[in-house]
Amino acid sequence: MPLTPEPAPVSTSGLRFPSAFTILFALIVLVAALTWIIPAGQYARVASEALGKDVPVAGSYALTDANPQGVFDVILAPIAGFYDPDSYAANAIDVSLFVLIIGGFIGVVTATGAIDAGIARAMVKLKGRENWMIPFLMALFALGGTTYGMAEETLAFYVLLIPVMIAAGYDAVVAVAVILLGAGVGVLGSTINAFSTVIASDAAGVTFADGLALRLIILGLCWLITVAFVMRYAARVKADPSKSLVYDKKAANEAHFLGGKPAAGATFTGLHQIVLILFALSFAVMIWGVSSQGWWMAQMSGLFLIAAILIGLIARLGEARLVEAFLNGARDLLGVALIIGLARGIVVVMDAGRITDTILHAAEISVAGLPKVAFINVIYWIEVGMSFLVPSTSGLAVLSMPILAPVADFAGVQRELVVTAFATGSGIVNLITPTSAVVMGGLAIGRVPYERWLRFIAPLLAALTVIIMAALSLAVVIG
Repeated sequence: MPLTPEPAPVSTSGLRFPSAFTILFALIVLVAALTWIIPAGQYARVASEALGKDVPVAGSYALTDANPQGVFDVILAPIAGFYDPDSYAANAIDVSLFVLIIGGFIGVVTATGAIDAGIARAMVKLKGRENWMIPFLMALFALGGTTYGMAEETLAFYVLLIPVMIAAGYDAVVAVAVILLGAGVGVLGSTINAFSTVIASDAAGVTFADGLALRLIILGLCWLITVAFVMRYAARVKADPSKSLVYDKKAANEAHFLGGKPAAGATFTGLHQIVLILFALSFAVMIWGVSSQGWWMAQMSGLFLIAAILIGLIARLGEARLVEAFLNGARDLLGVALIIGLARGIVVVMDAGRITDTILHAAEISVAGLPKVAFINVIYWIEVGMSFLVPSTSGLAVLSMPILAPVADFAGVQRELVVTAFATGSGIVNLITPTSAVVMGGLAIGRVPYERWLRFIAPLLAALTVIIMAALSLAVVIG
């Protein structure tokens, strides 16, 4: 069966798939309803000095007082997705603010004309070789994913890459796939990712070097098939634009991302070159700060704020035009920022309803007494299911590994294989889960409807799942 998705059929019924906002709010209502059905329960937790968090204790699950979520909780959930209304602790407000500032930064750079001119120059240089951008960029994003869990920070790259891909004759789906699947496959095959395999290995009582060879093999195979999948779709779209999954949005996307004018008409000046150097340097500093200095959303937001001001001053935009460009850019990504908070609201409702640990306990019981090969594959699917509810890899590692890793001892399976099952299970889900700010935010920036993304990625998910399950099964068999 070919891995290339078929183009989206044009609807003739007048019906349309609901927006991301409607999907996410419906999921909040569904999870709230489940808190009235699923028994509330919790594991006892102890502080882990190594992880810096409280971790659940295997075998300590007990029922607790129910806390079903009502209408008022559902109404507050989108707000609680940004910050806790009681304690004022931040939830997704930092990511949302980062997205708004990135929008402002891009707005300022766009106002200088440097992006249009840069795209025109790039297209001239890459004439006939545009397809090589795909494996090169996906390798860079995969490197970030496998080493330090590159995820939220990829949101900054969409507005840069989408115009380039559209100008090259591709579509927004290709650009979104290069970033989301590139970094996502890296996280799926996490090798030394401190936010995935390192935390999971510590919680499982093994070192992150255990199982590293298997994860490298999975990473290599999954990256190759993902790149081939994206390149094949991209080639079809370039040869026949009507094959695009977003063909009905072609004119609107070109107007939105290319400013409604052909990039080839832009003249590349010395000032444009200086602006683009500062533009690229801002992203390089961000990656350096996140990977080696412990930066996160606040520091990254500050970086792009000062970079926007600096670029505006060098380009001599003037105070009024600089502020206007920044506000217009932030306004373009306001919907993305709201979607991120709404997605986080689902997890807030589930945790408040005390059903997360109950679901984990059911998973713990389900794997008892299984043969080795069946055990490791069931563990993989448990992590897949849990990842829909807990999209944070570090959060899922701390939650599930102290429970599921000790169970592996009774099944005769090495604990590092449970860690690999966790990494691959959570990684594959975070390519599609609507509870992830990275997925929903990236699709919103790219103006790719969620149901079309699912149609695009479904054949790839099937292929990746076969590779992962085969690798886990073979590893169990050969010990």
